[in-house]
Amino acid sequence: MEKLLEMISAEVQNAFAAAGFDPSLGQVVLSNRPDLCEYQCNGAMAGAKALHRPPFEIADAVAAKLKDSEVFEKAESVKPGFLNLTVKPEFVRSYLVKMLHEKKFGLKLPAHAPKIILDYGGANVAKPLHVGHLRPAIIGEAVKRILRYAGSDVTGDIHMGDWGLQMGLVITELKERQPDLPYFDTDYTGPYPKEAPFTLAELEEIYPTASGRSKASEDASDEEKAKAAAYKAAALEATKRLQDGDRGYRALWRHIMNISVADLKKNYDSLHVSFELWRGESDVHDVIPGMVDYFRQNGYAHESQGALVIDVTRDDDAKELPPCIVLKSDGAALYATTDLATIQERMREFRPDAIYYFTDKRQALHFEQVFRAARKSRLVLPETELRFIGNGTMNGQDGHPFKTRDGGTLRLEKLVNDTGEEMLQRIRQGNPDMPDEEARDTARKVALAAIKYGDLSNQPAKDYIFDLEKFTSFEGDTGPYILYTIVRIKSILKKYEAEGGDAKNALLAAAQTASEKALALQLTRFADAVESAAAELAPNRICAYIYELANDFNSFYHETKILSEPDESKKQSYIALIGMTMRILETGIDLLGFEAPERM
Repeated sequence: MEKLLEMISAEVQNAFAAAGFDPSLGQVVLSNRPDLCEYQCNGAMAGAKALHRPPFEIADAVAAKLKDSEVFEKAESVKPGFLNLTVKPEFVRSYLVKMLHEKKFGLKLPAHAPKIILDYGGANVAKPLHVGHLRPAIIGEAVKRILRYAGSDVTGDIHMGDWGLQMGLVITELKERQPDLPYFDTDYTGPYPKEAPFTLAELEEIYPTASGRSKASEDASDEEKAKAAAYKAAALEATKRLQDGDRGYRALWRHIMNISVADLKKNYDSLHVSFELWRGESDVHDVIPGMVDYFRQNGYAHESQGALVIDVTRDDDAKELPPCIVLKSDGAALYATTDLATIQERMREFRPDAIYYFTDKRQALHFEQVFRAARKSRLVLPETELRFIGNGTMNGQDGHPFKTRDGGTLRLEKLVNDTGEEMLQRIRQGNPDMPDEEARDTARKVALAAIKYGDLSNQPAKDYIFDLEKFTSFEGDTGPYILYTIVRIKSILKKYEAEGGDAKNALLAAAQTASEKALALQLTRFADAVESAAAELAPNRICAYIYELANDFNSFYHETKILSEPDESKKQSYIALIGMTMRILETGIDLLGFEAPERM
């Protein structure tokens, strides 16, 4: 479906042509002075020099051609040469009616659905999710939903860290605590226990303990440093044995994976974040040797100080880029190695048009090296898009990365629960008669909206301050405000139907007031918001749009007696307009990954 702005521009371009001017001068934009007009065209100003005529003469001539337009209620030439445009209410009404009958409200879908893989989440197994995992998870999830809605074939992959030193650390600590377990007996040939020798709580305590034991501070004694070094050496050896296929270590690793992944799924479910692929570094371990041989045989990689590297600096670089290290001098693989192998496998299995990565923006250099190495070694096709979307940090009120009161890293589960408790108290204060189960369910939904909208309303690369009081407010640019607007519309529609009205079949009429028309025009811009969000991989575009739409609805609501309107045709039109508003708001929050309750 053609967008409203395109139709308006076409009308003005035809008027430029009819007046004897270049039609390309008739491009229309939203007015930057909405108090004067709805749209404007500055083509006369742009074309005055080439046409050797005063811009107001050009604008006057075009305005004359638009005098009898079926699109514009008013087309004014304003000195020194602007065209101020106001569209006819009936033209807007007919456009909205077409939107209602089109799939996805008239959003243009591609003829061929691009195949895209999103790499987001990036959780490490054996560790609980913390607040640092929030942004890549919810940004990636929102982008996935937006791209799918816009017509792409999207697959999300969590790409877990499940194969590195943290596994060796956990195994080493377990061996010290429970040395008699059969997993550590090299002579054991029987089946291993089906139950893990640890609980989730124990596993979450084991890793930080092991990690702490493998490190020593600069002011530690020589004995303490020697102990830490020995412990780390044992962990590195355990990691190697695991990766080399040690039967007992692999069985332990499966226990770790089963318990960790179940907990990860629970936590991601609470955020309405899901993945089609639950793969990790371990999934490409066996393909790395073949990939490395390929690099060597084709001259893509070479030895440098004992390590195997791929040079990635280009002639047009302002400064030299460090080479991408494929293998360390001891033959060990790195993150870059597994990332390259993962790209190779994704191309083999899915042949995607694009792969997008969502993680901390401080990893920009790493991904630039990996992307260049992948292109140089022809792991991807020339036309395959590789893109890194780096996110900023979520900070506390002090402007530093969000921490607990004692300075530790806050668990993501606690952040979600604390926000839910804050919302529960507010909902109980405002609606004391709401049953407890409904109040808790409503609080969870509103808390998720507060967290997600508070994050997603910022540009992905921007750092922001997590302000619980602000994010949970029912006023201003917040998730709860958007939900409250939806719930308000739901309440009106329910009352209308309780009075015998048919909200689904209400007929829309042309707007008669300024606030009614402003709301109608805002609805026509839905496709623009989705298209720009998909093109820029920017969920904040959706946030900005639904916030403006909610504001326009609330202005209309406060100025209009909807249910008490005596004219039945007017009332029906109001119901049709707010019903469409609700549908588009609900579509918008679904794209962001949260939902509205029935009441608040």
